[in-house]
Amino acid sequence: MSRLKVGVLVSGRGSNMEALAEACGADDHPAEISVVVSNRPDAAGLERAASFGIATEVVDHTAFADKVAFEAEVIRVLEEHGVELICLAGFMRVLSEDFVARFPHKILNIHPSLLPAFPGLEVQRKAIEHGARFSGCTVHFVVPEVDAGPIVLQAVVPIEQDDTEDTLAARILEQEHRIYPEAVRLFAERRLRIEDRVVRILPQTEA
Repeated sequence: MSRLKVGVLVSGRGSNMEALAEACGADDHPAEISVVVSNRPDAAGLERAASFGIATEVVDHTAFADKVAFEAEVIRVLEEHGVELICLAGFMRVLSEDFVARFPHKILNIHPSLLPAFPGLEVQRKAIEHGARFSGCTVHFVVPEVDAGPIVLQAVVPIEQDDTEDTLAARILEQEHRIYPEAVRLFAERRLRIEDRVVRILPQTEA
């Protein structure tokens, strides 16, 4: 059986991309990363991807007149590599409604909070300031509204009384690296069914 072709979009260090690459490198994983695309030429994730033998492409957003042209080039690159699922891994550009519509329910993102709590940026600081007892991370399908798509998987991380943004973020990142590859596996195995806003995870026998 052919493996699902994944395209990963990064802007920085690409640690979640690396976790995906390690998982997809296993013989029993039903997906493979066909290309890693960055909007920043200096993104460390590009070098990390190359170390896995993964094709890399740079689509520098500053080189385009507008968002439409930038996204058109990203789409061209993804389609050139036969991408069937897009994974955002620290990609610091908000995708347009037209881009999302081009790949309906075929874009995943991971966010370092238990959505719908604390969408957006600086989420560890917000969780600590609000006195939350738990945080975590969420893999979700991407919709035009930021961090608002149907939830696929979540992992819970307790917030300790002496936690800082950095210590909490580090523990959350460990869980991100665990659940993101699992979400990709479930997608590749066709075990995710979206009913309204709820993602149902099917047993393998029903996939």
